[in-house]
Amino acid sequence: MGQKVSPHGLRVGIIKDWDSKWYANKKNFSELLVEDFNIRKILKKELYTSGVSRIYIDRAANNRIHINIFTAKPGMIVGRGGENIKKLREQLQTMTGKTIQLDISEVENADTDAQLVAENIASQLERRIAFRRAMKGSITRTMRSGSVEGIKIMTAGRLGGAEIARSESYSEGNVPLSTLRADIDYGFAEANTTYGKIGVKVWICKGEILPKANGESILMRKEPKKARAQGQGGQRDNRRPARSGKPRQGRNEKDAR
Repeated sequence: MGQKVSPHGLRVGIIKDWDSKWYANKKNFSELLVEDFNIRKILKKELYTSGVSRIYIDRAANNRIHINIFTAKPGMIVGRGGENIKKLREQLQTMTGKTIQLDISEVENADTDAQLVAENIASQLERRIAFRRAMKGSITRTMRSGSVEGIKIMTAGRLGGAEIARSESYSEGNVPLSTLRADIDYGFAEANTTYGKIGVKVWICKGEILPKANGESILMRKEPKKARAQGQGGQRDNRRPARSGKPRQGRNEKDAR
């Protein structure tokens, strides 16, 4: 039975970059790796309702950690007069014993971010909203934005309170998971329901990233399939010859003549 590899990990070094950037020797590598894991765990726990999409971690040589948080609700993280972000910085400095610099970046459109879409569906499932309604509604909002080529959503668990766990998926548009130049955004979230945990996976295709001659990359988006089908249909209609008003003669009438 085939399994899907993480779209982000598959494209690291090709069109995507690492979420953590630092260098360490073999002696300190495991310690710093666990520290990054604990930092992300604390931030996700404290800012679960703030719509956190990604967390980037950079380490400097002077024992300083730079953390960049991408969120759809920056005001909730900063707080009134920066009170919340100060408490969060102090908590991280106490845990790591290092100087922490926190930066907040806003996500422009939450409907096109796979992680935020997955967390939104999970929160709806926790509020007892039907899973099909939550999935189809998210697909509609994402495709309505016009900046994506396709989306695929999969939920797994005791859907609808069923005794036997199963998985269901819905998709729209084009989501080429095996194309390395395709910009695939992936998100995962879990919904804690009365029947158990329900996993939510979201894949969003934002186009293809193609290299240019000067070494830079450019994001290319294809024309939607519906629009292409309509355009081809219009060309076929134009190529058809105009019909005359005279009725067509049958084969028997030609033979009689």
